[in-house]
Amino acid sequence: MTVAVSADLAKQLDKAYEEKTVAELLDAPVAALAGVSEGDAEKLDAAFGIKTVRDLGTNKYFRLAAALNDLDAATK
Repeated sequence: MTVAVSADLAKQLDKAYEEKTVAELLDAPVAALAGVSEGDAEKLDAAFGIKTVRDLGTNKYFRLAAALNDLDAATK
């Protein structure tokens, strides 16, 4: 089954990544995300082994934090 998704991600991405596919974005370095500097990316790699956007999105600590936030929002 194929699901079409439309989203304007331009404001959330570094300019060089605005026209990339989702697959390309997931394999991009975390610095492709707007607001994440090369220095931030180095620290994420050193602390958690996070090199790509996919690594960030699948990191167990970040997923837990997001889930907790979602639970909190659902109770309000």
